[in-house]
Amino acid sequence: MKDFEGRCLCGGLRFSITPPTLFFAHCHCNYCREAHGAAFVSWVGAAAERFRYLPGSREPRWYQSSVQSRRGFCDSCGTTLFFASALCQGEMHVTRTSIRGPIDREPQCHVFYDQHAAWIKIGDELPRFTGDEPSLAKFKAVRAVTNAGIMGDGSKS
Repeated sequence: MKDFEGRCLCGGLRFSITPPTLFFAHCHCNYCREAHGAAFVSWVGAAAERFRYLPGSREPRWYQSSVQSRRGFCDSCGTTLFFASALCQGEMHVTRTSIRGPIDREPQCHVFYDQHAAWIKIGDELPRFTGDEPSLAKFKAVRAVTNAGIMGDGSKS
């Protein structure tokens, strides 16, 4: 399968991922919902060495959303595209909606489903993991950064 290309809304920030990807999951954590203004965010994980910005692309701006994690966005149109964290070193998480066309996998699961927006009904049959899922344990260490300092929350940032 050829590389997957993606971009922000204005097209100024462009990237490519060489398959295989690591995962494709829908995240319902409070941080993702608030950062994107959406009921959940669909993330595709890529090994860092398989991710690259395309020639002529602008670099993203980064917001430090927790002590360990940051979110990358286009400073022209504001599209949030990336999540990178010390909690998952060597990975770049990319919003699925920013990738044009098909990728090498279908959605696999919902994560942090215990934090889902009560006003949305999910109609698929994918597994739904809560924050107590052992594979999500590393995200319990997240400490949020606020204007007033640092506060603990215990969910993905």
